[in-house]
Amino acid sequence: MLRLLILLVLVYQLSILFVECHNFSFPSFDVGSYSNLTCWGSVTAANGTLNLTPDQPQNNSNKVGRVLFSHSIPVWPASFSTIFTIRISTHQLITGDGMAFLIAQDDKPSPPDSYGSFIGILDPSTQGGTLDQLAVEFDTYRNDHEIDGNHVAVVTTSMESPVAVKSLNDVGIDLRSGRNITIKIDYDGWTKVLEISVAYAGQPLVNFLRQEIIMQESVPRNAYVGFSASTAYFSEVHHVLNWNFTLFELPEGSLKYGVDPDKENTALLVATPIAIVSLVVVVSFLITARKDRKERFQIKEDIEMLTRTAASGPQVFTYQKLSEATKGFSKVNLLGTGGFGSVYKGVFYDSPTTVAVKQIDATSKQGEKEYLAEICTIGRLKHKNLLQLLGWCHDGEKLLLVYEYMPNGSLDKYIGKIFLDWDTRIKILSGLASSLVYLHEECGNPIVHRDIKPNNVMLDTEYNAHLGDFGLAKLLQNENFVTTMVAGTPGYLAPEVRYTGRATPESDVYSFGMVVLEVVCGRRSKGIMEENSLVDKVWSSYEKGTILECMDQTLDGKFDNVQAQRCFITGLACLHPDRTLRLKMRKVVQVFMNPDEPLMKLPESRPSLVCISWHSPTCSTITTSLDNMKHIPDEVTVSYEDASQTKKLHI
Repeated sequence: MLRLLILLVLVYQLSILFVECHNFSFPSFDVGSYSNLTCWGSVTAANGTLNLTPDQPQNNSNKVGRVLFSHSIPVWPASFSTIFTIRISTHQLITGDGMAFLIAQDDKPSPPDSYGSFIGILDPSTQGGTLDQLAVEFDTYRNDHEIDGNHVAVVTTSMESPVAVKSLNDVGIDLRSGRNITIKIDYDGWTKVLEISVAYAGQPLVNFLRQEIIMQESVPRNAYVGFSASTAYFSEVHHVLNWNFTLFELPEGSLKYGVDPDKENTALLVATPIAIVSLVVVVSFLITARKDRKERFQIKEDIEMLTRTAASGPQVFTYQKLSEATKGFSKVNLLGTGGFGSVYKGVFYDSPTTVAVKQIDATSKQGEKEYLAEICTIGRLKHKNLLQLLGWCHDGEKLLLVYEYMPNGSLDKYIGKIFLDWDTRIKILSGLASSLVYLHEECGNPIVHRDIKPNNVMLDTEYNAHLGDFGLAKLLQNENFVTTMVAGTPGYLAPEVRYTGRATPESDVYSFGMVVLEVVCGRRSKGIMEENSLVDKVWSSYEKGTILECMDQTLDGKFDNVQAQRCFITGLACLHPDRTLRLKMRKVVQVFMNPDEPLMKLPESRPSLVCISWHSPTCSTITTSLDNMKHIPDEVTVSYEDASQTKKLHI
């Protein structure tokens, strides 16, 4: 009875306190969402996601996208809470500029020329001095006046002088990670405190930034809420995956700054709206969590359908069977870790068959993506030099892949450590080359592996090469390249991938060339940009005519001199900085298989890679063509990679 009385009192108090509660929610975005949203610039909706900037690698420079809820909301006197999930996808090594949650004074487009560091919020000529607005900015590019390229700022009239700013590095969040990030913004109309909390989606929110804001001094009483984003010469894609906004109007008395929170009535006024807002937020999260579980279940069903329809698709294993095979995933059976998971040796005693079981990190979104990529690519591929995927297991949060077992482990364990004779090295390189010909030319839609390195080359009992780890592999379909956030392993990345993010069959060829030099020389590469790198040494010896001095000394001269020279020339040709001049993998296979196959002609000295970059006060970029320049730059830098350093000439 007492509880009922208290509840009735609270309901009565609420009926007096609140003129109105405003709430809207977008669990996802589709064409129907436009009826409640006003969009300008490059905003689109696709696959349940709101894209503020174009979701494409080309023609994405100097773009601005703005979206506002179509109806104005009385933002003061009021308390509000908004929670949303964003993702920033990158196509290049260097990206920009960012996005923001916005409380705008009107429902008008972004100011002219407000791309780049102005995030579609402020007019570059006035810096917003005449605007009444408030923005919480999520910045991905460091300009001269900023602390870094991964921070949150509270902005009113000036990008250069934000009200508050803090680096997300402090809480281990990377805006450019490509991961879903949940952000919660609370404003208490009584205490005048704005609080921002952040976390990777699915993880507990962390209180990140608190700032005193007197709302009536920043924005008009009735304002519009939404998002804004922009790119400059460097670009990225800004996604909003879901959005919930709840606001409670407060009495005019709350506008008085410095209300005593110790008074009984005030305590009730503060506690009640916060409790209700929190309840709404919790319910919203429960709905989102349920949706995530449904999506995960749907993914599992889709994979099962694909494997059932495949004539010889991978088998579905139970978690119990894999646990028994690996002795409960014991440390004794651990073969290695990395690539978003651990690999264990397993034995099916009823066969008997020995397998390798990869357990994907359940907390890693990227690990889940790689899990799906493995099944969707290697699961349908059949080649003697590819690591065979035997099956998979998707049991709740548990993600596992089952491969054929390779008794001799991976190639990286041998280079410079365990002796391999010359014929075995040639067999390994020939097999690896054959697997790439299959991926690039023979398997239907061409596939770019994107992570060719000794660690991903497995060796069977007879030291035949089996290329594995297709977690980064991409289909080429209608284009001759794939563009994503830069993925792969430093030291094996082609130079154009580091600058543009574009992976092609030619970038796989470059990585293969690095593996060739490592296998022949018997030492690991430090990367092309490191001083005294393996590539430096081989090119230097080639220019002097003493290339055989680079041979692995453990061979003790027991190798074919002509064949060794052909290997060096092939490796250097694959490493050409201009991707259009690199070998095709079919030509590489012909060189390995036929001693009379004509070799390509190398330049007398090591070729250089020329890159042009320009800088302006608000943006900067890198390109290999002057045709894309739309504005006269303030500074032009011409640089070229030569041996171990990047040299620059300022014009």
